Amino acid sequence: MRQSIIISNGRSGSTLLSDLIAEEPDTCSVQEFLMSAPALSGMHDLLTGTAYWELLSSPKEEVAALFRVGIPPKEIRYPAGGRWAGRLTELPRLLITLGKLTDDPDGLFDRLGERVPGFGVQDLAAHHRQFMDLLAELTGRHGWVERSGGSNQIVHWILSGFPDVRIVHLTRNWADTAASMSKHASFQLIQMRVEAIGRYGIDPFRVTPGQSVPPELEAYLPDRLTAEVIRERGRDAGKFLSLCAFMTSQADQALADHPPRQLLTMAYEDLVADPLTELTALGEFLSFTDPSGWAGRVAHRVKTPVRA
Repeated sequence: MRQSIIISNGRSGSTLLSDLIAEEPDTCSVQEFLMSAPALSGMHDLLTGTAYWELLSSPKEEVAALFRVGIPPKEIRYPAGGRWAGRLTELPRLLITLGKLTDDPDGLFDRLGERVPGFGVQDLAAHHRQFMDLLAELTGRHGWVERSGGSNQIVHWILSGFPDVRIVHLTRNWADTAASMSKHASFQLIQMRVEAIGRYGIDPFRVTPGQSVPPELEAYLPDRLTAEVIRERGRDAGKFLSLCAFMTSQADQALADHPPRQLLTMAYEDLVADPLTELTALGEFLSFTDPSGWAGRVAHRVKTPVRA
């Protein structure tokens, strides 16, 4: 089974890459799994297949908060007639990924629910690898490429938990990345949390019952958040330049400490300037059956971004 992961700061063209990879007939394009799945920080904790499925079936608190205040990320593709359509704050985190793979994410969710609880006792990283192998199998593919926006935050966990996978490191200049982040609710929320941790040592989304928080942080607690509080973060693009610097430093340090066995670095600017060449090189690195043929079919979908 071919196994690959794309890492980036987010807002760097990674969603586009995932959508193009989905057109390669032998590869399962797994989107937003590692950042939606249970935290890799506990990846070496042992758990049963049943416990793992319960985690995958639980809502992701950050996404639930965005649904509650009415500004969910547009990348979440869930059908209007789906099982959770009327209660999206309860949407299982796994459906964030499945909604990008099929028009019937609930049906695939049920099929996975029959298999995943049978996984053996193993650590979280092993569960993730087995799960994505199963996802590829159930979708008739022989390899997978995982991509989550903002995954530079967890590169050290990825390299520890997935030592043998191919790593694609997608970069983009910070000014354009920051401008795009500042308009995106998920990254507004990430910036708010990173700033709160840096200033107060507290993540508003990880406050335990009975834990006291400074009055300034109370508006950031999940049950008190409003759309205006989240959107306010986007009024200062400089905050997102700092976020880019922070996330990039995390990834660079992790890559230096634990160099992956196979690494391809791509720049978004190069992809836009010469999509056919860059996508062919990507397809070769990912061991696609026909890299140049795939690149030729999808390169026209790479567009030069419109800047304000």
